[in-house]
Formats: sequence, C-alpha cells, structure tokens
Amino acid sequence: MKYEDHPCFSENGRHYVARIHLPVAPKCNMQCNYCNRDFDCVNESRPGVTCAVLDPARAADYLDAVMERIDNIRVVGIAGPGDPFANPEETLTTLRLVRKRHPEMTLCLATSGLDLSPYVGELANLDVSHVTITVNAVDVLVGRWIYSWARYGKRMYRGAGAAAVILEKQMESIALLKEKGMTVKINTVVIPGINDEHIVEIARRMAEMKADIHNCMPIYHIAGTAFAGIMPPSPDRMKEIRRQAQEFMPQMSHCFRCRSDAAGLIGQPQSEAVTKLLKEAAAPRTDEGRPFVAVASMEGLFVNQHLGEARALWIFRMNGDRIDLVERRPTPPPGGGGERWTALADRLRDCHTVLASGIGSSPHDALTHAGIRVVIMEGLAAEGIEAVFAGREVPKVLLRTPARCGIGRACAGTGTGCG
Repeated sequence: MKYEDHPCFSENGRHYVARIHLPVAPKCNMQCNYCNRDFDCVNESRPGVTCAVLDPARAADYLDAVMERIDNIRVVGIAGPGDPFANPEETLTTLRLVRKRHPEMTLCLATSGLDLSPYVGELANLDVSHVTITVNAVDVLVGRWIYSWARYGKRMYRGAGAAAVILEKQMESIALLKEKGMTVKINTVVIPGINDEHIVEIARRMAEMKADIHNCMPIYHIAGTAFAGIMPPSPDRMKEIRRQAQEFMPQMSHCFRCRSDAAGLIGQPQSEAVTKLLKEAAAPRTDEGRPFVAVASMEGLFVNQHLGEARALWIFRMNGDRIDLVERRPTPPPGGGGERWTALADRLRDCHTVLASGIGSSPHDALTHAGIRVVIMEGLAAEGIEAVFAGREVPKVLLRTPARCGIGRACAGTGTGCG
C-alpha cells in the first residue's frame, strides 16, 4: 500500500484522497469507559456516531450513490458504530460486495481486535490494505481501569479479566496480520490519570510487534460515560507524548476522530447531501415487487428456526394494521452447495426481508447479494414483522448474535451443510 494514497497515513494525502466509512456494524463486544454509542449528533465527529445503520446490500448501493457525488473516494472503511468483528457477517459481506463492485478500492477496518483473529485469512484474501486496532494499555493493571467489560465467546469478563483477554487477543491479531504482510495502525486514547504515563510503553510494545504507525488521540468528552469528568490532555501535553512515542513508532498527528459514517476528505464537515443519501439508504423500501417478509419458524408464530434447517418459510404481508399469512413456501432441499442458496434467493425474490434464528455465511451472502435483508432474532414473529414493515429497528431484546460460523443460538447442529 502506498502511504501517500491513504488519508490516515499521509498528511498531504488527506487533502485530495477521500474516504467513506460504511456503518454496518452496530454491535460491540466490549465497553470502554470513555465510549457512548447511543448518542448521535450531526455536529459531532467521533467514533461510535452514525446517522443510520445499513445492511451490506444497502451499504454497497449507498457507496455507489456517494461515489457519483464524490469522485475522489479511494478508501472504504468499516469502523462501527460498534466493532466490525462483533458483526462479522455484516462486515465480511460488505467487504466482499465492495471488492466485487470496485476491485481497485482500498479497504480498511478499525477494531478493538478482540474477535479479529479468526478472520485475518479472509481479510488478506479480500486484499484489505490495513487494519487499525485500538490499544489503550499493554499492562492489565492499567487496562482494568479503561474497560468496563468484554465479551469473548460465551464468557463475560470485567475489570482485570477484561483487560487481560483484550490484550491477549490484540497481540494475537497483530501477529497474524503481520504474518499476512498487512499494515497495522495502532490507535491509543490518551486518558489523563489513567494511561497518559503508559503511552511510551504501548509504543515500545507495538514496535516489537512490528506495527506500522501509532495514532495517539486525546480522550473526547462524552456525557454519560464513566470518564465524563476527565479533562482531555492539553495540546502541549499531547505534543510531548507524541514526541516520546516517536522514538519507537512513527506518529500520526492529523486524526480528526472520524464518525462511523464519515464520507469525504478528512477534516471537512459532513456533507448534508451525503447524510441524506445515508438516511435514504436506511429507510424502509416500498418496492411493490417485494411486498413480503419470510420467516423461519416451526409453527408460524415464533422466529425459532435456523434457515439451514427450515424445510419451508412462512410468508407474510401487511394488510393495513393486520399481518396476513400468504403461504408456507418450501425451501430448496439440502445439498447442492451454494446452488441451494442461489435457488432460495430466487424463490424469495418477492420478499424484502428474512427473519431467522440463525444463518450460515453462504446463505447470508446469497440473500444479501439478491438485495434481501437478513435479521437474526428469536421471539414472536409478529414483533419482528411489524418492526420491519414500519421501518423500525427490531427490538434489541429479540436480536441474537450469531456464532463465528454465522449460526444462531437456536441451531440444533444437524450437520446438513447449511454453510
């Protein structure tokens, strides 16, 4: 990768190379004490802020629309508003779509690194140019004050336990990325009284790991966080911290803490026209050719079946305020590999959304490529259907996080080759 062609690496390049962040990753796998992802303001620029969240298909269409307005976009990134690898299916499907449509595009990601390592191989295959990992401590005794909790696998960690698992997985991920020859940028949030005396040690350790560049950012005041009362370090203090860290790693000093939906040149205000395109992309579609929602259900009342196990899908439509059952539509029989899911997407060409308790990566990709939204949830089908048709987010209490293979919690593991 040519550093001069990436705005995050080149002070000069940021003036003529535009980037766009696609907000497809809403869930996060940890809680940092300086972060609040529930607040959005069009005048606020920081990670975790976005005007809307898109599914992969809409994100790819949105990118195309923005590129018609901004002709110098050369970099596509995913940076939340949660963590890309707390949302691996959405992240990887988006990257695949962008790579297919725009082979020349530079792809990059920003992540905590906690759940990154299983996906490094695919990132390399997709020719992702670089990955940014936020490393705020390389000492558990420091990190325990920064992280409220971390969720890895099926376990929840807190305090020192959270700091330990985060650090372990970050080191593992950085090593794997460098084995693949990928560029690694390290972000560090400088928190006075917490880790400001620890930054040089972070830089030293990251240099030993062969990371490429270091971006030290002053903490940003965010109301409602545990660190809301901590004042940011002064510009002079930041200058001294960067000078000391420079002895071990090249320092980036032109970071503007981009939003998760940032588009355009770094440092320029968010375009109202682009924000409008984003909101339009996220709005419910009123395509008359796709009036239905398909539900993976054993009895038609609950979303309680993995898509790979469903021998039929329940097809619903809205009739005024009433949900009407249209039919129970058979799915293609197991076997046949990817052709099974291409056939399913064809059978559901009149559906705009599928609700299921779990899904494998292959059917997810096939449906998404066909423009069909996939929602992983469990609970009353009516609640999901009503939310989808009303253009609302499905209630969080119903949403389920698929496992790394994409399989939801309700999968019985029949071995039918759903992936």
